[in-house]
Amino acid sequence: MLLNREEMLKTAKEKAGYFDVIIIGGGATGLGVAVDSATRGYSTLLLEQHDFSKGTSSRSTKLVHGGVRYLQQGNVSLVLEALRERGLLIQNAPHLVHNQSFIVPNYDWWEGPFYGVGMKVYDMLAGKLGLGPSKHLDLEETIERLPTLERDGLRGGVIYYDGQFDDSRLAINLVQTAADHDATLINYAKVTGLLKSNSMVDGVKVEDQLTGENFEINGRVVVNATGVFTDGILKMDNPDAGNIIAPSQGVHLVIDKEFSPGESAIMVPHTDDGRVLFAVPWNGKIVIGTTDTLVDEPSLEPKAQEDEIEFILKHASQYLTGNPTRKDVRSVFAGLRPLVKAGDGKDTASISRDHSLMISDSGLVTIAGGKWTTYRKMAQDTVDQAATVAGLNVQECVTEHLRIHGWLKNIDPDDPLHHYGSDRVEINKLIKENVELGKKLHERLPYLKAEVVWGVRNEMAMTVEDILARRTRALLLDAKASVAMVPEVARLMAEEMGHDQAWIDEQIEMYQEIAASYILSE
Repeated sequence: MLLNREEMLKTAKEKAGYFDVIIIGGGATGLGVAVDSATRGYSTLLLEQHDFSKGTSSRSTKLVHGGVRYLQQGNVSLVLEALRERGLLIQNAPHLVHNQSFIVPNYDWWEGPFYGVGMKVYDMLAGKLGLGPSKHLDLEETIERLPTLERDGLRGGVIYYDGQFDDSRLAINLVQTAADHDATLINYAKVTGLLKSNSMVDGVKVEDQLTGENFEINGRVVVNATGVFTDGILKMDNPDAGNIIAPSQGVHLVIDKEFSPGESAIMVPHTDDGRVLFAVPWNGKIVIGTTDTLVDEPSLEPKAQEDEIEFILKHASQYLTGNPTRKDVRSVFAGLRPLVKAGDGKDTASISRDHSLMISDSGLVTIAGGKWTTYRKMAQDTVDQAATVAGLNVQECVTEHLRIHGWLKNIDPDDPLHHYGSDRVEINKLIKENVELGKKLHERLPYLKAEVVWGVRNEMAMTVEDILARRTRALLLDAKASVAMVPEVARLMAEEMGHDQAWIDEQIEMYQEIAASYILSE
């Protein structure tokens, strides 16, 4: 099914009676719930205040992982669930999720045996869905795989395997999967209030963020899947509700591949603040992160703090011989983890990454916490509860082996369109019709003009930022290059959407403002 926002809006307003399930929030969790609900045959509506995966869900470390550090914390049940979901995700979206080798460098005599044993437990827990056995590497093997690793005191390493993916591309594929099963999904549709009858929630008030129009939609059950904005929706339901989310900021720096040209990622189990540090190859760059900083107020555009940037650069220099500095950073991006408070909620590194499911007295269903890897299981648990609240006919969950839109087994990683999976055939048709669309938007990045046209026609991209931040990953990979692409992207979009020069000028200005915080001053 083609994604068309106007058609979706029309469907939402015209639909007689009730939607079975209304979901607030278009990140990983909300989209997972939409897919699960729609594939069970429930009439489903999802509303997102900005663009799909605008917040946390496009700003992850790009890993589909069991969580090595949760093993360290003794949370075996979370590790087991995550490892199982990792295996299913690789099967269900092979065009976006793949194996990634990680090396834990050993600088102390005890680290090799210690981490070696830990990884063996990790392998064992993964069982049949494991991605490959971990093993000890001697000094030569470690250097061969990571030629730019700091050698002073290096004794060897431990190699293990986890999953890697493109988060916002998976989000769009989930939108398409839900739409393929007749769900209605609308971006730039902000929920401004809840409707109630007999003190039970039975719908939402909505404001179209692109036109300013207000309307109301009824539903048998409303699901709050708004991540770091969860508390705001809970207060719409009950003004006296206490806060349950402790937003924690994670920052990532993106540098050129030459700083770690091997195929393997580096995993440092202990930094100064006790967090794990990753340096992971991704889309021809290296993503280094992350931090864990408590934040008072959630924001759609969180900004990296100076001490976070310095922390990552300092640790990167300890492990990479190239010693990356501020001038080497192509982009810096920050995301907020929607951690559910436990105790005083001060030590975010130890707050549970488990998900929490709550049902208010009014019947509002809230799903909070969790992470990308376990989005499918979170959705299953949520729809099970939502169906009970709504009194819907019981239908079994079918997402365990559901192929996600774009499913394609054997992809060529050198194909610039490989992220689109089976949709790349249609994008190549666009290029055949107009060879101009086969040209790159910038010499430093792989993205083609055809992707802009495709994003507008088939992926509900409404703004230049939607294209450059989430349909492609230009903003995250090379912020300055993305700014250079803006005039052409705006022109192509305006042509497709029938917008004028004033819209183009406005989009250019808005994007430059957003991109400024992704570019480090030297």
